[in-house]
Amino acid sequence: MEITIQPNEKQRAFFESDARYTAYGGARGGGKSWAMRMKLVLLALGNDGVQILLLRRTLGELRENHLLPLLSLLNGVAKYASTEKEFRFPNGSRIRLGYCDSENDVLQFQGQAYEVIGLEEATHFTEKQFFALTECNRWSGQMDSGRAMKTPGFKPRMYLTCNPGGVGHDWVKRLFVDRRYRENERPEDYRLIRSLVFDNKYLMEHDPDYIRTLLALPETRRRAMLYGDWNAFEGCFFPEFDYAKHTCEPFRIPREWIRFRAMDYGLDRTAVLWLAVSTDRTVYVYREKCASDLILSDAGKLIVESTPPEETIRYTVASPDLWNRRQETGKSGFDILSAAGVRQLVRANNARIPGWRVLREYLHLSAGEQPRIRIFRSCEELVRCLPLLRFDQNVPEDAADTPHDITHAPEALRYALMSRVPAHKPTAAAPLGPSVYRFEVPSSKEPDYADWLAY
Repeated sequence: MEITIQPNEKQRAFFESDARYTAYGGARGGGKSWAMRMKLVLLALGNDGVQILLLRRTLGELRENHLLPLLSLLNGVAKYASTEKEFRFPNGSRIRLGYCDSENDVLQFQGQAYEVIGLEEATHFTEKQFFALTECNRWSGQMDSGRAMKTPGFKPRMYLTCNPGGVGHDWVKRLFVDRRYRENERPEDYRLIRSLVFDNKYLMEHDPDYIRTLLALPETRRRAMLYGDWNAFEGCFFPEFDYAKHTCEPFRIPREWIRFRAMDYGLDRTAVLWLAVSTDRTVYVYREKCASDLILSDAGKLIVESTPPEETIRYTVASPDLWNRRQETGKSGFDILSAAGVRQLVRANNARIPGWRVLREYLHLSAGEQPRIRIFRSCEELVRCLPLLRFDQNVPEDAADTPHDITHAPEALRYALMSRVPAHKPTAAAPLGPSVYRFEVPSSKEPDYADWLAY
């Protein structure tokens, strides 16, 4: 059986690249998925015993973009093993399909070796995931069957497809667009082949209206998705965050400091933060507990067990949906947490944009100022996730809610800081001690966020 392909000029350059890391794309409609799929098939057919891993961020994307097309393309060419999700070729080569829905899913590939790794929509992967996968991108040795050795001289390599935006925007842009390299990173290892919808002759001929779809996008997104402008989504959602200034080594929290907790609950991921307010009104995040697959009662037990008896917790702020009663039990999340021993529960103000503005004010530093918020470096998830937040591509002042697993700890921090916002600027007669405020966003007028931090 013959497989005949007709790549365009940019796809041909992608097929012929011999760089250690080759990235392809930069905009919508450039034929990235087809190019990735065909490149890996060509490698499997043309080289004996090559082990190939093809990854997408989610299982649904993997199925629609690659599994179904490959089942059709390779019918009679390679055998598909559904349990292992891999295509096995007569020459000993194989293409394994995988996904990394959460940050730690990449750990399943530790200890494995693949001569070729394809990373589809690379900007959906974090830098940590990318570098973890580079450790797996190595010579895998002789085939288990012993029938054939690898093609002599075959060098391990990785192929990436990508668009601007997403949680991995910065690391992809640094390596392939800006070409800013760290120690031991060689410029000659990285190659970017830019491809726009205008390069995809097949799409232009069969769906010319797609150009109008891209032209109708909001300006920022249009610049990125139609023209491949990597500066359209420049920077993270909180460029104010400075690891050196906003984090600190753990220390013993003085007994007189106010302490409270904040919780963002989800079955996929639960994040709980412990915070303290110093006498100079600096907020410290001094403990975190983050876990997946917790039912609400177990999350409550985790909170209670993780709080030493000698700590006085003023209140625990949690998302408002926990106050909704469940139809099947008649109980609310508030009831379940209370039964587990979590006391003084406070309904969070979950207004997203005002909440992010409050957090931005806490992070903002003028010349000579001391940080208004500091995070213990032992709170690894919050320290990791906060700088990974990206702008929502459709709501410029909001943070993107994908990938969802990095949003929980920052959401809990947003709840925490909003619980300390006063409803109005205190008068001179108001107490100046470290007070705790509950805040309701006025319906007619937004508050002066900058003034809150002085009180």
